[in-house]
Amino acid sequence: MTTEFVDIWHTEEHGRLRIGATGISWKVLEGDKRVNVPASELKWAEWTRVARNYQLRIGLKDTWKRESFEGFRREDQDTLTSLLKQNFDINLEVRELSWRGWNWGSTDFRGQDLVFLIGNKPAFDIPLPTVANSNIAGKTEVSLEFIQPDVKRSAKNAPDELMELRMYIPGTQQKDDGDEGDEQSAAQVFHETIKEKADIGQVTGESIVVFHEVLVTTPRGRYDIHMFPNFLRLHGKTYDYKVPYNTISRLFLLPRADEQNISLVVNLDPPIRQGQTRYPFLVLVFNRDEQMAAELNIDEETLQTKYEGRLDKSHDGLAYQIIANVYRSLVGKNIARPSSAFAPQSHDPGHPIKCNLKAVQGELYFLEKSIFFLSKQPYLINISDVYEIVLTRIGGGLASGKTIDLRIEPKGGSEVTFSSIDKGEKDHIEDFLTSKGVRVKTEAADEAMAVDLGSDDDEDMESDRSVEEDVPKPRAPGGGGDDEDSSEASTSDEGSPTSSSDDSEEGSDASDSPVKKKKKRDNSASPSPKKSKSDGTKPKPKPKPKVSADKDDSDGEGPAKKKKRVD
Repeated sequence: MTTEFVDIWHTEEHGRLRIGATGISWKVLEGDKRVNVPASELKWAEWTRVARNYQLRIGLKDTWKRESFEGFRREDQDTLTSLLKQNFDINLEVRELSWRGWNWGSTDFRGQDLVFLIGNKPAFDIPLPTVANSNIAGKTEVSLEFIQPDVKRSAKNAPDELMELRMYIPGTQQKDDGDEGDEQSAAQVFHETIKEKADIGQVTGESIVVFHEVLVTTPRGRYDIHMFPNFLRLHGKTYDYKVPYNTISRLFLLPRADEQNISLVVNLDPPIRQGQTRYPFLVLVFNRDEQMAAELNIDEETLQTKYEGRLDKSHDGLAYQIIANVYRSLVGKNIARPSSAFAPQSHDPGHPIKCNLKAVQGELYFLEKSIFFLSKQPYLINISDVYEIVLTRIGGGLASGKTIDLRIEPKGGSEVTFSSIDKGEKDHIEDFLTSKGVRVKTEAADEAMAVDLGSDDDEDMESDRSVEEDVPKPRAPGGGGDDEDSSEASTSDEGSPTSSSDDSEEGSDASDSPVKKKKKRDNSASPSPKKSKSDGTKPKPKPKPKVSADKDDSDGEGPAKKKKRVD
């Protein structure tokens, strides 16, 4: 007799569950997906309250695997208890969860699950096969990163998914070797355990080949690269990364400008993550002359059937060629190289040109279908996505005239500017891009530079004026002017029969005063003529009080001034 339960969820799909004497079977409502658990493999069963009502969890013999089915109603508990006992002689245990809501507790590894316990009750479980990477930050924090799903959904229908979980684990713990005085941080022990447990069922087999101590500049470090049939693993001193082959979108083999090294660049989509930092590219660096020998752990039949003779069992030669060939064969992607049609000045075809992207120095490569900027932060532009390319800062007598800028305006998104490119590369760049059908425009910067020079002259003139305005002038307050006014004032004082140091300090010829007042009014707001006539003070930066009220009657004649002072 078989009992059926409808609208039961398995992971993210719902279907129907049947329980009979032969075992448990689940089938998706739309499609052919099935999950069959024979009666001989059933080991234990648990009943738990979850978000989708209630969950039935089944444990399997001889493995650490389990299957979970959700969507049961409360009244289904008695029915399931009877069916499991009658058909499989298994008791349905009720699993109580912690509802305290605390964010501190303890951890336990149960099979393929990491269980977080609060008061000896589980708060949540983490399936270890879903852990993509474990990183330890400092001495007390461990970060778990999770595998992104292969199914591509639109942003509208995509559910929320856990991408990273961080745990604070203080304290120390004695090492397993039994040395009493030898301890390590509890976070380090937890990190090592996660790396070991997360490999269950996936990395327990032997790798095809291991490349030791490979220099990787992005993310920086030296890593042992383990190549498996479906993924590769980068194992470093601090960080480990697991990269499925289906996340590798492109491969590039790029000779460096120093002519001593060569880089194998792996483009990842989605990128690997280290905390909040994303790495869409892996940059492996090799010496051009480095030799190596490698023996693949794979039989001849598999080499001929699965890899169609693209791989040899034994390899001996240049390191970058061997590793590039293994990547190409296992990943199933061709390797892109610099285009031979682009030949920079004084170099062989395919050689990069040096430039800057903002404040980052790097090397620019022109490939058949893309433009690649190789640096600590690589940048890739598909030629098919380029709307227009503008070459600027050409010409001029300044040092900037020796370089040009290459501005790329894409069909969608923001523009990108590569600066400090040798001016001699202009024709080579333009010819190559034109041959690819890209619209290239040249903007001479001579006029812009001339404007800059003109603005510098204006600043110098303004500076001269400010200096002149700061120098005290021998005239009444409010009477400012230029150098010619100062010359006229000094000549008038010298021509006066009663000129002296006192006279020159008191003021200049009155005949010059109206002109100076008029010029001052043109430049800035000045006091009224009547007021300036009465203020016969010394020409200091700050006006002084009036010497005598009788000065208001001055007619500008020298003798008259003297008589008024005597009176």
